[in-house]
Amino acid sequence: MKKPVIEFQNFSFQYRAQSEPTLHEVNLTIYEGEKVLIVGPSGSGKSTLAHCINGLIPFMYEGERSGTLRIAGETISDQGITLLSDEVGTVMQDPDGQFVGLTVAEDIAFKLENDAVPQADMIKRVFEAADTVEFTDFLEASPHSLSGGQKQKTTLAGVLVSDADILLFDEPLASLDPHTGQMTVELIDRIHRETGKTIVIIEHRLEEVLERPVDRVIVVNEGRIVGDMTPDELLCTDLLRTTGIREPLYLNALHYAGCKITAAMQPGHIDSIQLDNCIQPLQQWYNCVHQDELPVSEHPVLEVEHVSFGYEAGKPILHDVSFQIGKGEIVCIAGRNGAGKSTISKLICGFYRPSAGRIVFNGRDLSGDTIKERAEHIGFVMQNPNHMLSKPLLYDEVALGLRTRGVHEDTIRERVHEVLKVCGLYPFRSWPISALSYGQKKRVTIASILVLEPEIMILDEPTAGQDFRHYNEMMEFLNQLNRQGMTIIMITHDMHLMMEYGQRAVVMADGKKIADDCPSRVLVQPDTIAAANLKQTSLHALAVKSGVGEPNEFVGRFIAYDRGLRHP
Repeated sequence: MKKPVIEFQNFSFQYRAQSEPTLHEVNLTIYEGEKVLIVGPSGSGKSTLAHCINGLIPFMYEGERSGTLRIAGETISDQGITLLSDEVGTVMQDPDGQFVGLTVAEDIAFKLENDAVPQADMIKRVFEAADTVEFTDFLEASPHSLSGGQKQKTTLAGVLVSDADILLFDEPLASLDPHTGQMTVELIDRIHRETGKTIVIIEHRLEEVLERPVDRVIVVNEGRIVGDMTPDELLCTDLLRTTGIREPLYLNALHYAGCKITAAMQPGHIDSIQLDNCIQPLQQWYNCVHQDELPVSEHPVLEVEHVSFGYEAGKPILHDVSFQIGKGEIVCIAGRNGAGKSTISKLICGFYRPSAGRIVFNGRDLSGDTIKERAEHIGFVMQNPNHMLSKPLLYDEVALGLRTRGVHEDTIRERVHEVLKVCGLYPFRSWPISALSYGQKKRVTIASILVLEPEIMILDEPTAGQDFRHYNEMMEFLNQLNRQGMTIIMITHDMHLMMEYGQRAVVMADGKKIADDCPSRVLVQPDTIAAANLKQTSLHALAVKSGVGEPNEFVGRFIAYDRGLRHP
């Protein structure tokens, strides 16, 4: 019989700053060598569970506890955070909160330095960890200068050098492009198989994690464990839909076709699912759906013309990039980590100036405009919410831009409350920012820009850290603004988002534009997918496996049908 290494028994926890507990009577046992996935909507208590396991609760975040929590057989009250860190290695949701070194190598070596590992052995182990995550070329780089995905690789390598028996990953895929995310899932799986360590993964991107086997999926909702079962058992229930978690795309299509999913069909992965009883209803559904081409705006509101740029002389990031954004369009900019996607947004907003080319807004060259002048028309939501937050209270953060513009307080209250309701933040309007989860902070930053009603909204990874329900609420609100004329640009790794909401996809690789087309066509082009670290969706795999329709057409019809359900 396997030994329990994480044991919650009737465990409850309430943060000192909150009036209600975040965790309620949790009973959960994770056994030695298991690989467990924990899912749940934003604010459900997933990250609080993680903080309990790695010792941040109670040693950093104070509050009231009841019940028992044992890690490796010892109650957490009998261990300090130093001892717990020897048992539990953590990759945090927010990489910036984990950096301590001036270079990537120093950051990876931090645990080894604290353990007084001899320098020769330390150098060897740091290089091996960096090589495992394919990051040896960046050992001398500053962690804070890296892209979101590169930062995630740094923290992952920092955990790999430790000898912890439990590895805890808090949303490890949040900032990664699809290909790199898949490589991370495979890496975690290989570590599990080769070392036998206990792996706990907390992640919104369920389908990506299930690319490799997990022993159990734990579903958390409103601070309680509401599900504890195998992936096959979970995916034939409605628990994901009722708790607001996105189910795999291939299951979406099968449900649209009226197929009944059972555990015996092995639905945990597109490769394992048995489709014998689904071919006929899937074919009937496919025959009844037609792909509609979205209209393309003929009036460009934003023009990027032959733009080149580098942060350092002689080291260009962007090479002769040109594209247009039509008025009222929803355009996704996609590509691998470090391809230059976020750099383009910073150039549009005026944070930097192009070394060549120009950016035109409504027919006018923006080169003479200040950041403030551009902000009157162009709103920008950064990838990391901690880079935007400046006020201690949520309401004041969202109201800040309107107050800066001199808007009357009554109007501010009305507009702030409206946006908070749409973003699912109204119940937390009086909360301190410090009490929010990473996903909730992300929504705060989006709300703070939405409330200003800009003509163009640029969102850098808007869905990172968001559960499916809040993702849909935000995107439907953005859709509503789009129908009223707002132009929306989304920098994203989320292929689901690109398919469901993008009218066009501009794809970047190595600082160059390599594609500009509708998402359904982009996501079936092997060369583009490989160059930009994108990934064919499971819809494509479902079409191939079932033999229903031509894969490109199948993906297009799914998108049309899905959009029709959301916008009848």
